[in-house]
Amino acid sequence: MKTEGAGRAILVDADACPVKEIIVKIAKKHQLPVIFFIDTSHVLRDDYAEIVTIGKGNDAVDFALVNRTNKGDIAVTQDYGLAAMICAKGADAIHPSGMVYTKDNLDRLLFERHLNAKIRRAGGKHSGPSKRSQKDNTRFERAFERLCEIQGGI
Repeated sequence: MKTEGAGRAILVDADACPVKEIIVKIAKKHQLPVIFFIDTSHVLRDDYAEIVTIGKGNDAVDFALVNRTNKGDIAVTQDYGLAAMICAKGADAIHPSGMVYTKDNLDRLLFERHLNAKIRRAGGKHSGPSKRSQKDNTRFERAFERLCEIQGGI
């Protein structure tokens, strides 16, 4: 698998990732290595991907993933803060819903996360994400395929 600074890779915040099978299928097609990052409370096996297991420390998986990220990599994460750090390193980041993170949408998402945290601290509630559907998988697959094709030109 990938070594530091060698080529491109797909890095996945895999603890709660609902699209692992799609990632591996497309990565194989483009001959891109995949690295799944999980904490010690999860067990994951895959014949294609490298599995990196990290201790359960606060944000330990996130920091391990960022530390392995290189320019041109593609990361899959639901975590907006992690996506911002990945993009700052010159890598691409995509949400399992198929939304590719950009500076513009990250600024908005991080601001909304901040506002929601303030609401929760004040005892308020806000609606969470909607239930995942097959349309989400299709949207992710299409967007992820496009990212892999774009990355193939680097």
